[in-house]
Amino acid sequence: MLPLGTAAPAFELRNAIDDGLVRLSDLERQHGLLVMFICNHCPYVVHIREKLGELCDRWLSRGLAVVAVHSNSLRTHPQDGPAAMKALAIEKRWRFPFLFDETQQVAREYDARCTPDFFLFDGQRKLVYRGQFDDSRPGNSLPVIGNDLELAVDSLLSTGMPVPNQKPSIGCSIKWD
Repeated sequence: MLPLGTAAPAFELRNAIDDGLVRLSDLERQHGLLVMFICNHCPYVVHIREKLGELCDRWLSRGLAVVAVHSNSLRTHPQDGPAAMKALAIEKRWRFPFLFDETQQVAREYDARCTPDFFLFDGQRKLVYRGQFDDSRPGNSLPVIGNDLELAVDSLLSTGMPVPNQKPSIGCSIKWD
């Protein structure tokens, strides 16, 4: 896992929603940055995406920059490409960019392993959280509440400090070329 305190790796990726380029350096630094590795088809992402969208709306209104990155291979998963990404983001009314990592370089630099995978950086772009959304999984009876990530975001926005307990993400492996 990417060590806490690591600087956010730079990126320049195309936003599937509007086809514009989004660079790390373009994102506001005021309160922090959440980088989420997700994809359309993963059952773990499908399981959390309603609550994820709700929480991201709240965090955006509190000054947190949020981006989602899709890094799966188009060769093996063409159904998850930019057109499908755009359709999903519009359907879910996501207010954050949904970036396509065609070369998979960004996922490698962030050491992302699965979908979903979450990386939270402070205002100085230093990593303060990398881990799971919550303990809910497809098929278990736990409600989707996002408490692990929400606690990390709340701690960052209120105290600037990382949370001590961080559990690695569990989900579908990124589909590498």
